[in-house]
Amino acid sequence: MASEKEPTVIKKYANRRLYHTGTSSYVTLEDLAGLVRGGEDFVVYDAKSGEDITRSVLAQIIFDEESKDGQNLLPITFLRQLIRFYGDSMQALVPRYLEFSMENLTKEQNQFRDMMGKAFTGGAFGGTGLDAIQAQTRANMAMFTEAFRLFNPFAAAATSAQSKGDAAPAAGKGDELGDLKRELSEMRDRLDKLAKTK
Repeated sequence: MASEKEPTVIKKYANRRLYHTGTSSYVTLEDLAGLVRGGEDFVVYDAKSGEDITRSVLAQIIFDEESKDGQNLLPITFLRQLIRFYGDSMQALVPRYLEFSMENLTKEQNQFRDMMGKAFTGGAFGGTGLDAIQAQTRANMAMFTEAFRLFNPFAAAATSAQSKGDAAPAAGKGDELGDLKRELSEMRDRLDKLAKTK
């Protein structure tokens, strides 16, 4: 335990200034974002009350990043779904599920970067790089499905039955253009089914 570094303490004062106790200097939200990117952990306390306000400061950093042009990571649909979970019976499960998903994405990010590089330096459709990305996407979906099964076994059974039905058309393998046309056709069919159910 002695080898583990204690998180840096940041104090937030009433004038909204943030004080880095490790460097004895004032810092900005941008500086704190840099610490996060550099892998440095910190906690933020309200200087007057001593309350831990780390979560709200991190949320403010995300808000600031999202407001920059071209920096959007959080799709509007995701944000709406996230808001719907507040006060819902699933609310207690969402944080752990999101942590699990982000942990796995972080573990696989270097492999994913390599695949993206190969995909965009290959042929017109990326050749084997595109195939690798599709394989990784399928693997991630399988992992998410399994994780969700732990939270909701009834939904997992329905997803499993659907994926078996979707796998059948993939048996015949043609050229890349034929595969893309087939995937577009399957996507249209799914969208039509979704439109009919609403």
